[in-house]
Amino acid sequence: MRRLLPSQCRRASGAWLGLLPNGGVSERKFEEESEEEPECFEIERPRCQKVDWSKIRKLKKMQSRVTFDTMDFIAEEGHFPPKAIQIMQKKPSWRTEDEIQAVCNILQVLDSYRNYAEPLQLLLAKVMRFERFGRRRVIIKKGQKGNSFYFIYLGTVAITNDEDGSSAFLDPHPKLLHKGSCFGETDILHASLRRSTIVCMEETEFLVVDREDFFANKLDQEVQKDAQYRFEFFRKMDLFASWSDEKLWQLVNMSKIERFSYGQLISKDFGESSFIMFISKGSCEVLRLLDLGASPSYHRWIWQHLELIDDRPLKTHLREYSPMERFKEFQIKSYPLQDFSSLKLLHLKKAWGLQGTSFSRKIRTSGDTFPKMLGPKIQSRPVQSIKCAMINTKLGELPKEAAVGAYMKVHTVEQGEILGLHQAFLPEGECDTRPLILMSLGNELIRIRKEIFYELIDNDDEMIKKLLKLNIAFPSDEDMCQKFLQENSWNIFRKDLLQLLVEPHHSPPFPPIQPKKKDIYNPKSVVLDLCSINKTTKPRYPIFMAPQKYLPPLRIVQAIKAPRYKIQELLPQYKSAGVLI
Repeated sequence: MRRLLPSQCRRASGAWLGLLPNGGVSERKFEEESEEEPECFEIERPRCQKVDWSKIRKLKKMQSRVTFDTMDFIAEEGHFPPKAIQIMQKKPSWRTEDEIQAVCNILQVLDSYRNYAEPLQLLLAKVMRFERFGRRRVIIKKGQKGNSFYFIYLGTVAITNDEDGSSAFLDPHPKLLHKGSCFGETDILHASLRRSTIVCMEETEFLVVDREDFFANKLDQEVQKDAQYRFEFFRKMDLFASWSDEKLWQLVNMSKIERFSYGQLISKDFGESSFIMFISKGSCEVLRLLDLGASPSYHRWIWQHLELIDDRPLKTHLREYSPMERFKEFQIKSYPLQDFSSLKLLHLKKAWGLQGTSFSRKIRTSGDTFPKMLGPKIQSRPVQSIKCAMINTKLGELPKEAAVGAYMKVHTVEQGEILGLHQAFLPEGECDTRPLILMSLGNELIRIRKEIFYELIDNDDEMIKKLLKLNIAFPSDEDMCQKFLQENSWNIFRKDLLQLLVEPHHSPPFPPIQPKKKDIYNPKSVVLDLCSINKTTKPRYPIFMAPQKYLPPLRIVQAIKAPRYKIQELLPQYKSAGVLI
């Protein structure tokens, strides 16, 4: 047994007081025993509860594991993440490389931030600070010296020419900047005065770069590299061959590089854009949202194909006609050979009277009208009436389901070309006012405001002559509609022919059951099926609608599946799949 002095025992008894039952009584009893034997005595170890060592080992293992709490970087309703705010509250020199990289990853949602080169993105993430301001707060005041520039992470600001920004709340259409935009960079580089006032239209979150941190961390050197790149690009262009370096640097200082990934929207209508765009890398496409219902060619095409609707679904074998139908077919084909003149004249009068009913709500097939002479193998169709909802257009009635639109490629813009100047010097009556969409194919462009560019080329006759040669004549909507219908007819014929020539794939009698995958894209969503135009059931796939300016949304399609004669009727040499006679 371990021997203790009385003084040490008293301290031990006090430490174990909470572990003994009836702590006070045990302490007094222990003190009485210690007085009787002050020299030495034996102490019994108190009984403790059983410890679950497996839980302790599990707890230690969890504490030693390196974890990443994703909740620290989740913000509510698009706000800046709280963890990133904590990082930005530190001084730039105190931020670690991992923290800077984490902030840089969060800021990739901002378009203006992604336009910078990767080294400059990391430097910006190092020096940024977070600010949040409420509605009507003036961020930049006109006439003051620029000491900071801002990235908008959440909210909206307005650009005004007054000092307090009050005109933004009175103007029905103010100039607005939204999430992903930035402003004030030029003023901080050249220490110039603010040319306009920026005011918050709602609660807005900013990422701010101060002038002191900007130069202290040598961000100006990275910005100068981008400026030198823009200068070399402009110097190689024939358009600016006559400009001096000093004048060209004025253009460079007012321009800005932007980068876009494949399929990213650059502008909804670059004709109304306030910028001129120089394609420095890659290419992009000019698209036109074409309203097919406004084209005469589409109207004629739709009604010609709706007259072919019969009671047979597509992709079915030719059925045998009944004896009565064969006899009627024989009578119709016998008109030119037999003396049925009275019946023929009566039939012709009825047919001529029904010719103008193609645009009515009831669509009649050629069973009770004069047969269409499309060849001896084409058989007449049984009577079938179609009822569907109609809409009134400038060209007449059109089935409501057939009022669709399509995106058509108008032009491809390659590296070195310019957008925004193709109609700058044309008379107002000759300008193409149609909205044209600009879609990126993976490109880099340099933007500059039109008013700044016009100031630089003022009284420069040689430059104006060069710009007049840049005029691009885009095709009309009618030409694009005809091209769409031709391509659509060819694609449908090609599919039908391939299906006829290629032997069908014979599936096993008991195929294994496979779970259906949830597809993001359904091909039926962009196909208009005229064969089911009179059906009342709603489709089980999504339908894409495109907004229009001052007009209701328009359904977008890529193809139109129309009723048509089978290839066996038009081309009798194709009788069976995979066999050509």
